[in-house]
Amino acid sequence: MEAVILAAGLGTRLRPLTESFPKPLLKVAGRELLYRHLHLLSQEGIRRFIIVINPQHEKFYREFLNRYPEFSCTLVKNPHPERGNGYSFYLARDFVSGPFVLTMGDHVYERDFIKKALGLRGLIVDREGLFISREEATKALCEEGLVIALDKRLSRYTGFDTGFFLLEPEIFTQAQKLVRQKEEISLSEIMQEARIPCSLLSGYFWMDVDTPEDLKKATRLLIKRAVKGSGDGLVSRLLNRRVSTWCSGFLVNYLTPNLATFLTSLLGLIAALLLFWNAKAAAILYQLSSMLDGMDGEIARASLRESPFGGWLDSVLDRIVDFAFLLGLYLLLKPAFAWQQAVALLAFFGSTMVSYTAERYKGAFKSDIYRDFPLLRFFPGKRDERVFFIMVAVLMGYIWEIFVVLALITNLRVAATLGMVALKKR
Repeated sequence: MEAVILAAGLGTRLRPLTESFPKPLLKVAGRELLYRHLHLLSQEGIRRFIIVINPQHEKFYREFLNRYPEFSCTLVKNPHPERGNGYSFYLARDFVSGPFVLTMGDHVYERDFIKKALGLRGLIVDREGLFISREEATKALCEEGLVIALDKRLSRYTGFDTGFFLLEPEIFTQAQKLVRQKEEISLSEIMQEARIPCSLLSGYFWMDVDTPEDLKKATRLLIKRAVKGSGDGLVSRLLNRRVSTWCSGFLVNYLTPNLATFLTSLLGLIAALLLFWNAKAAAILYQLSSMLDGMDGEIARASLRESPFGGWLDSVLDRIVDFAFLLGLYLLLKPAFAWQQAVALLAFFGSTMVSYTAERYKGAFKSDIYRDFPLLRFFPGKRDERVFFIMVAVLMGYIWEIFVVLALITNLRVAATLGMVALKKR
C-alpha cells in the first residue's frame, strides 16, 4: 500500500517559524511531523510515500529525505498552492497505483491510532475529539456509512475529521471534475462530493498543528501518552512521573534517550559519592535522580527512538547506581556483627532480584510482568519506592533500619513473584 501526504501549505499561522521553512518539518516531541508519518506508517507495512510539496520548500525536503534513505519517497511539486489542498491531492493522481492512505503533513497521530485506522475505510472520524479544539476542527456528518458533509461550521455532525483517509484511486475522477470546474478547491469538497465511506475511531491521540501553542500542546500530550505506566510503583505514580514528564516536555527536543539515561545515572553516582560528605544531601540527590529516571523512556517513546539497547542500558545503569548508593550506606554503617552483615547482604540481594526477576520474565516470555500479573503493582519494593524510602530514612537518621526493611520487603516480593509465575507458567 502507498501513502499520499499533503505538505504544500504555507503554515501562515506558525510564522515566523514557517517564514521560509515548511511546517511538516517542524519538530514535535523531538521528531519532525513528516518523520512521524513516515516512521509510523512504514512500521505498519506502507512501503512508498508520495509527498505533495510547495516548490519553494523543495531543498528542505530533499535535505530531510537524504537523512532518512530508508523511506521510499516521491516528491510531487504543487506550483499553485493557492488553489487549495484539493488541488494538491489531485496532483498525486499519476503516482498512485492502488488503495492508498491519505494524510495531512501538519497532523500528528499516536501509534495506536494508525494501527487501528489502517484496518478501516474512507475518512476516519473521531466522535469524541479528546485532544483537539472542537471549535476549530472540521466536522463530519455521516449518513448510512458515507460522508455527506465536511465543514467547520456544521451544527449537526457525527464527529471530527481526523485528516486520515483510506481511499481507492477512483477518488481522483471526482477530484478531476471539481478541479476543472473551480480555481480553488478544498479536499473537503472532493470527499464530500465523492461520498466516501465514514469509519469511526475514538479515544486515541491525534491533532493538527496550526499554531506555536499547538506545537507545545502536541509535545506535552505525546510525552504524557509515552508514560509506560504498567510497571510504575506508588511513588512514581504520585510523584516521580509528575516531575519527569514536566522535564521531558522541555528537554525532548534537546536530549536523546541514551543521554538522558547517562545524565540521570550520573546524578545517582554523584549522590553515592556525596554520602561521605553529607548523607542527607546525598539522599535528596538520589531521590532526584530517581524522579528523573523516567525521562529516558518517555523521550524514547515520544520521539520514536525506542531501542533494545536503550532499555538494556537503562536497566544496567539503574542497578549500578543502586548498588553504589547501598554500598556507600554500608560503608557508613560499618556493621560489626556477622548477622548485621548478613542482613545487609540480603538487602543487596533482594534489591537486585526485584528488577532481575521482572527483566528475566520479559526476556523469557516476551511480555511485561506487570501486565500479566497486575497484583504485583501493589507489592512494595519497586525501585521508586525503595529510593524514596531510603531518602526518608537517611533524613531521619535511620541507616541501619534501611537494610532491615529492604532485606524484608524485597525478598518477600521476589518470593511472591516466583510463586505467581510458577503457578501460571510452569
